[in-house]
Amino acid sequence: MDTGLGRKFLKMNNAMNRLSVTLVAICVLAIIAAIVWIGYNMKDDSVKLGFSDKIDNTPTIVEQMKEIGQWEFLAISDEELVDTVRTGFFSDDELVRIYYGTLRIGIDFSQCDENWIEREGDSIKIDLPPVQLLDENFLDEARTKSFFEKGKWSNADRKAMADRAKRKMRERCLTKQNMDLAQKNAERQVNLFVRMITGKQ
Repeated sequence: MDTGLGRKFLKMNNAMNRLSVTLVAICVLAIIAAIVWIGYNMKDDSVKLGFSDKIDNTPTIVEQMKEIGQWEFLAISDEELVDTVRTGFFSDDELVRIYYGTLRIGIDFSQCDENWIEREGDSIKIDLPPVQLLDENFLDEARTKSFFEKGKWSNADRKAMADRAKRKMRERCLTKQNMDLAQKNAERQVNLFVRMITGKQ
């Protein structure tokens, strides 16, 4: 009798173990599926927010986003050394200057078209425009220094050097990696902002 009860207990224990393993496997698969779904839906540059109420928040969002104007999502500081040499009859003239600048990457919402934010059923879809350099005048002229100067140089010569410095800064800072990082920051921060102004935390 005791042996029979022991066998029944072992069978029940084995069944419970198999059930536990099955439930764990189902939970793991569900988590993996959720992660894959989230990753797939975050590939584009749009932000979708769900709402259960009947109030159309779109005009309010558009107005407040445009009031922001330019929204910076990444700022990169850089310094460049630029030199130029002018060959003379007796000697060469040389000018070496150090330029400083901060490149601000973001979105100018005042330039967005009317269809960048729309309501789709019970959700709001925001198609974010690509991030861009917000200000072309990113050189800090006050911090520009002459590292070495020999000879006479005109304002046109100095402007040409400043233009070279700007080109070098753009090449160094406006990389695909930095632009992608700014775009991801934009998606995250705009998502949080819209949820805040609509009361959907």
